[in-house]
Amino acid sequence: MSEPSLLPAGEQISPDVYVYSDVMVVMRDGVRLATDIYWPAQDGKPLPGPFPVVMERTPYGKTEKSRSEVDAGMTTPRARAELGSYFARAGYIAVYQDCRGRYKSEGEFVKYLSDGADGYDTCAWITAQPWCNGKIGTMGLSYAAHTQAALATLNAPGLTCMILDSGGFSNAFTCGIRQGGAFELKQATWAYNQSQEVQSDPLVIGALEAEDIKAWFQVMPWSEGRSPVRWVPEYEAYLLDQWRAGTFDERWKQPGIYLAGAYDTLPDHLAVTVMSSWYDVYVPTTMENFAGIGQNGRRPVKLIMGAALHGNRNHTYAGDVSFGDEATLDGHIAENWLAYRRRWFDRWLKGIDNGVDSDATARLFLMGGGSGGKNKDGRLDHGGRWIQGTDWPLPEADPMVLHLHADGQLSSEKQARGAAQITYDFDPNNPVPTIGGSLTSGQPVFEGGGFDQREAEQFYGCKTPGLPLSARPDVLSFESAPLDEDMAVVGPVEVDLWVSSDMPDTDFTIKLVDVYPPSKDYPTGYSLIISDGIFRCRYRKSFEKPELLTPGEVFKITVKGFATANLFAKGHRIRLDVSSSNFPKFDVNPNTGAPEGTGRTKNVARNSVYLNADQPSHLRLSVVPNGKLKYLD
Repeated sequence: MSEPSLLPAGEQISPDVYVYSDVMVVMRDGVRLATDIYWPAQDGKPLPGPFPVVMERTPYGKTEKSRSEVDAGMTTPRARAELGSYFARAGYIAVYQDCRGRYKSEGEFVKYLSDGADGYDTCAWITAQPWCNGKIGTMGLSYAAHTQAALATLNAPGLTCMILDSGGFSNAFTCGIRQGGAFELKQATWAYNQSQEVQSDPLVIGALEAEDIKAWFQVMPWSEGRSPVRWVPEYEAYLLDQWRAGTFDERWKQPGIYLAGAYDTLPDHLAVTVMSSWYDVYVPTTMENFAGIGQNGRRPVKLIMGAALHGNRNHTYAGDVSFGDEATLDGHIAENWLAYRRRWFDRWLKGIDNGVDSDATARLFLMGGGSGGKNKDGRLDHGGRWIQGTDWPLPEADPMVLHLHADGQLSSEKQARGAAQITYDFDPNNPVPTIGGSLTSGQPVFEGGGFDQREAEQFYGCKTPGLPLSARPDVLSFESAPLDEDMAVVGPVEVDLWVSSDMPDTDFTIKLVDVYPPSKDYPTGYSLIISDGIFRCRYRKSFEKPELLTPGEVFKITVKGFATANLFAKGHRIRLDVSSSNFPKFDVNPNTGAPEGTGRTKNVARNSVYLNADQPSHLRLSVVPNGKLKYLD
């Protein structure tokens, strides 16, 4: 039997698997992308096919180990060669490709924006081969989820199913690059870290390694030739472009970063799993893709939400908080993550009736319900259990509105008549430090996860270690009374604020906090961050047409936190913190009205939050009544 046509010589890596390495697939502009193809074989010879194809496009190296390929109990990730061989033995051709400008692929790397056309062209090349049966399933974590969504926006040939794992931009302007108008500074740490990964010049590598990235965070915003990424100009250029693109225009509606624009035109047969976790940065993306792709049952879509950090589906903790052994995906959602993908592809690429259709539409980890003490690893035992539902948001959930009061109360009682407001000074030279939350890619400057909202030396920017953030005069804290019974908050988190400022622009931030009462292990209690959000006020009328403020004008904004599923236990308090910065998670507003990412001067803003019957600032949550939670079997 001769080797398959249109491919260079392959290599037998086992009697039942062949691999064709570094096949250079030509894109529409002539750039060639390095591609590895794993092929079913028998007795050391490749089988003729045709076969369905599973594909991952990645900027992290098609032959490198992916940190996400770790089953519960494993300490070392599987290599992609092992994964490719697994799928080949299962009757698939597995394709792994380096994104443009990364590792062995040609071209210049521009983050996200080439992945739509490149993904389309790759699918077109695959489906034109005699060894493909016309069906392609895609997979991959994070950036490799973004590449899937990018090719889907163009209806790439053969695309039949996807597994969007912790990514796949619904709208990068509102989640992933920017959020609420602010710039997500994980893009800055990612650019610095990843610019080192593909360098061959030892002088460039040495220069990047010699930079003090934490010191550079003290002199933001960066500019051309004035950044730690200046040694790799193409990385600096795309980063500054993202930072400064402060209007939601056509630049943000490109295929690589705007799947929401294609929801109506996606093929009806497309089957998608969307998954993330509550302490991941892509919670809004996941929920928006679930709703937009599914469109009330139009396409088969399943939702999975764990508890841990970005891509750590089998970790039982996030930051300083433990969710217990029940938190792993392995053993609860499927035997393991590899088995889940195999079952998904078998259903949609091979048409095997394996029960996927009858799986619960939404499977969510409900955090909370633990002992509240320290576990053997020294983490807060927050606990949790898997629940299921027929849709998202859960139909069983009831809306709950909690009003902010001038005396710091958070209650269902509406505010009294008459003027009531709280005013504070927001100094951009002294921003509120980020202490955990839904974050990724922030190392070595910041990290995500569940943490007590108390300053500590491990968190960048903390100046008074030991003090709670609520002690700061620029943090407004509103707390409920201790709960009389457990309360399952499952759904969106949104805050309507009536505000004003004496500056032409400023920000408002929120944090939803689960307040533990004092205990032996935590003598002053534990204030666990659950969700946070930000809103830049120049976008109060629309993201398409930013408009500077008239000093003193009172206006309403809606600050969207990340959705959550958390059991606030009996005796705990629900707390909402309001401020104007969360750094270094987000860039700090200089309060001057300068164009995004360019201001070198700063003003102290005097900001006010209004709390009266005519301007009723309030928190909106969804609560599932006791007895209506559906636990996963």
